[in-house]
Amino acid sequence: MNDSHNGVPRPDYPRPQFTRPTWINLNGEWEFAFDDLNNGASLGWALGASLDRRIIVPFPYQSKLSNIDDKSVHETVWYARNFEIPMNWVGMNVLLHFGAVDFECTVWINGREVGHNRGGHTPFYFNIAPYLNFGSNRLTICVHDTQSGAQPRGKQSMTGQPHDIDYYCTSGIWQTVWMEPVPAIRIEDVKIQSSAALATVDLTVFLHAPSSRWTIRTEIWDDTRLVIAASAETNCATIRQLLKIPEPKAWSPDSPHLYDLKIRLFQGRELLDEISTYTGLRDIELRSGTCHLNGKPVYLQMVLDQGYWQDGLLSAPSDAAMRADVLATKAFGFNGVRKHQKIEDPRWLFWCDHLGLMVWEEMPNAREWSTQAEELLAGEWRRVVQRDFNHPCIVAWVPVNESMGFPSLKESHPGQYAFIERMVSITRELDPLRPVIDNDGWEHSDITDICAIHDYTPTAHLLRERYQEATRGGDLPAHMWLEGKPLFVLGARYRGQPIVLSEVGGFLKVPDNIPPAKRDMLFQFYGSWHHQAEFLAKYRDLMEGIASLRFVAGFCYTQLADIEQETNGLLTYSREPKIDPAEICRINRNVLANVDITRDSANIGSNKTQP
Repeated sequence: MNDSHNGVPRPDYPRPQFTRPTWINLNGEWEFAFDDLNNGASLGWALGASLDRRIIVPFPYQSKLSNIDDKSVHETVWYARNFEIPMNWVGMNVLLHFGAVDFECTVWINGREVGHNRGGHTPFYFNIAPYLNFGSNRLTICVHDTQSGAQPRGKQSMTGQPHDIDYYCTSGIWQTVWMEPVPAIRIEDVKIQSSAALATVDLTVFLHAPSSRWTIRTEIWDDTRLVIAASAETNCATIRQLLKIPEPKAWSPDSPHLYDLKIRLFQGRELLDEISTYTGLRDIELRSGTCHLNGKPVYLQMVLDQGYWQDGLLSAPSDAAMRADVLATKAFGFNGVRKHQKIEDPRWLFWCDHLGLMVWEEMPNAREWSTQAEELLAGEWRRVVQRDFNHPCIVAWVPVNESMGFPSLKESHPGQYAFIERMVSITRELDPLRPVIDNDGWEHSDITDICAIHDYTPTAHLLRERYQEATRGGDLPAHMWLEGKPLFVLGARYRGQPIVLSEVGGFLKVPDNIPPAKRDMLFQFYGSWHHQAEFLAKYRDLMEGIASLRFVAGFCYTQLADIEQETNGLLTYSREPKIDPAEICRINRNVLANVDITRDSANIGSNKTQP
């Protein structure tokens, strides 16, 4: 069910880590049109022409919640609506924000072109104040979303229709559209690096201002208690503050403690701008083949979450629905999520921060290798890391998954290998503290921080047999469970990193009355089950097998919820539990009780250079 306030869907503040009190939500009914002939511009649609359909923003036209529900491919679409600006906004800059628009768009205000954006997963904005009229204004957007394999598209089908492990496409606006008034001189962005071990909050405040004499005053609050207040002055447009937290409280999944921050910008005594944000004190470290959180070893018990919704596709129907997914994940006994091939709405990360869930954040990948594909992926990935850097819940970055868009890695293609390493380097430059998984699943380079292995071996017996040499201190298997996929490529080898089985299980619920001959390719890869007792027995057996692999630092079970034809979720597509969460939680806790999380995987063999 879609939450709404005064008829506006998704009414919640869309940027929870950088808030100002005054804003207007532009979600709701917009004019809409398909432009299959790509002649809307020549017909004057950008100049104020009325569009023939009505759509509910922020839901893509392919979704039921959009009120259009057209699953066919339309590569060019248009949006338009009228709006008014409050009188007390006059004289201010007015920022028009888009949470995400897939894939390329052009924006007009009152028939005047104000800007463009390329990239379907990250936010952008324009200052539209110079284009505004008193009274009514007209906002028009043209979006192009082709079936190009060069676009970072994640699990969106290249045909537009679900098949195998791909799903319906999401085109156009799919996150909140909103406006806010801001002063001409203001706070542009804040970067927060917090440490539980050092009890520090390290702030870098970026100003939308010239280099001049500025003062930043920061207050850190623990609920209603002022923890510390400090001021810093600069002659630059960037200000850094290092604040020491007395009696610090660390953030963790078991105790997701957060501190609120108020950051104010002054020129002399004049207050120019103020924003609110939050942070959590936590440290991520990899050592001795183990992941450490706040100085203590932690065993990763994650679930794969693809963030698709039956009625909204990539767009969550409501803030409450995203919160419910986080709560369900914790109810099943998982301490983390691998958000798979999707850059999720910031509201979901807000709930992971507040409710306590570790996140591996993963970039949606392209489907072809080309110079264009590389640059599109790298360019938007930079924006992803910048957008989500401050979230304490994120504990790892994953720029590439299963060599998607890099089909020749298994033959050690040197150009594709070089780009995988480049993506790791880009990520480390943006964030030197979190680990980076270069290519989740297989075909790793020499510089991945975690050796992430996808292995759908269905039973404990077969799993132990497969890894028997590594269990005795020998090498990891040279090739993956999926035939022909090497674990390392181009002379790279295992170098003592934590080993995480980052996709396991995936047991499919067999539909009633389906004969074996009708089972599609998914059943060739995943195990299956018919009734709850069978599933629990298979899940328990698999978890016991993973726990017996003493060199493994954690796992990620596939998956949280069903999506279209892929019925291996612990929840149905409509988010109903298939299995009592308490039963899964009990198994997960028993697994953790039997895992020696202080063990060292560094004694695994050198894993000789792979062919």
